[in-house]
Amino acid sequence: MTPHAGRIAVFSASVGAGHDGAAAELARRLTADGFAVDRHDLLDLLPAGLGRAVRTGYHRMLVRAPWAYQRIYSSSERAGGGGPAARALLRAAERRVLHALHPGTGAVVSTYPGASQVLGSLRRDGRLAVPVLTYLTDFSVHPLWVADGVDVHLAAHPVTAAQARAAGARTVRVCGPVTDPRFRPCTGAERDRARDRFGLPERAPLALLVAGSWGVGPVRQVALELRDSGAVVPVVVCGRNEALAARLRADGIEYAYGWVDDMPALMNAADVLVQNAGGLTSLEAFAAGLPVASYRCIPGHGLTNAAALHEAGVAAWIHDPSDLKAVLTDLTDGALGVRQRVAAFALFGRTPGQGPAAEIARRHRHTTAPWQARSAPSRRPVRSPAASRAREVLPLAAPAENPGTPGTRTSGRPAESPHRTPLPDGRTSPAPAPARKDPAPARKHSAPAARVRPAPRRLAATAAVACAVWACAVVTGGATAPDGPSLVRTIGHGLDLDDLRQGEGHGAGSGGHHS
Repeated sequence: MTPHAGRIAVFSASVGAGHDGAAAELARRLTADGFAVDRHDLLDLLPAGLGRAVRTGYHRMLVRAPWAYQRIYSSSERAGGGGPAARALLRAAERRVLHALHPGTGAVVSTYPGASQVLGSLRRDGRLAVPVLTYLTDFSVHPLWVADGVDVHLAAHPVTAAQARAAGARTVRVCGPVTDPRFRPCTGAERDRARDRFGLPERAPLALLVAGSWGVGPVRQVALELRDSGAVVPVVVCGRNEALAARLRADGIEYAYGWVDDMPALMNAADVLVQNAGGLTSLEAFAAGLPVASYRCIPGHGLTNAAALHEAGVAAWIHDPSDLKAVLTDLTDGALGVRQRVAAFALFGRTPGQGPAAEIARRHRHTTAPWQARSAPSRRPVRSPAASRAREVLPLAAPAENPGTPGTRTSGRPAESPHRTPLPDGRTSPAPAPARKDPAPARKHSAPAARVRPAPRRLAATAAVACAVWACAVVTGGATAPDGPSLVRTIGHGLDLDDLRQGEGHGAGSGGHHS
């Protein structure tokens, strides 16, 4: 290990496992470079336990009303980001995020769009005065990923970088993917050992079907279609959805698993990966030399990621079930598979000094002020004399390339973005209309003592924000979907108290991110 080089904070969110997986690998690399790394989950920093409600509601929507998620995703994409209720919820987390940072932090990294919005706001307003970087875990870039105030956006591919710039990001670096080094091409002997370990056929072409840590999407339908195509034998990984694995085995899908701890070995055993979300597992397949096909993708980011991966030439997007057999055969034993491997390996053809961790370390070194906290007046009223004395603000860094100053902030977004949500029939959603933003006034960092709210009023305000966020989700989906009442009932189930107590879907955390 190199000598101690400073401290870096990494923020992600436990929605699925891809954001946490990218954060874990970045933390591993930075730690190996000698940094002390603090990891934070944004959902844990939302007030009044709202993080669990957000996680549970998102999960329920993907499982029970994917059409509603598509409507909300497309609407927010056209609008250039989230609505006022979402912004209010993120503002409620700003103070908690700031106080979660160690005083010696010299740079902050986000692998989740909500965290980027919070950190960008703190950076833009001068309350967080060290560099902020966003690592884009998706191949496609929803406008929420791009936050004013973020110094640098790190992208895995030029296609991703172009979409980030079109969404308003001013400084973008193409640094390649972040994957665990255990994902690598294997030898023939390693492939045979992996098949023997999992009890898989020795010679048959195997299609590894993944559906994220939650096992969402039409997995059962796709597994049966893969089997019936005759081109491959399906090997299905259902994540933490053990009920789905049991149903597949009852359907005659012999190789159906729940959570798999050793995904590198299972990828070594397979001949092609079939995925529906385009997240971290796709990048890991690229590193392992496994061709990738996108098929029957989940709504929202599943469709936009499939389009971006196809545009980059690193994954085939199968639109028609009648093409399934021909494309899979070409990927497992044809020229298409060879071309994909070459394009995918090119993503990793950078020296260690060109990767995401190296860019983060460079930004950290540009922090010129000493790594000590200083006091500053509180921006918001507090409820105790001890807390009202001062709040921690990290020291000023070198001038950032990206953040605007209060009073001169602009969105930076062009009138028309080439990134549009692909629809199932191959069309795209309309381009967003030109948006105007008036210059934001400078925010004051203190408040008169007379405006200090007592605890009951603060609690009531938090509850109001929670209700507004939930109502925003329901109204948005109901207003744009053909079955609004069904959406209301579906999202309402996401507030089941038993689920909130159990933290449904909190899943892998940093201990593992493969499904």
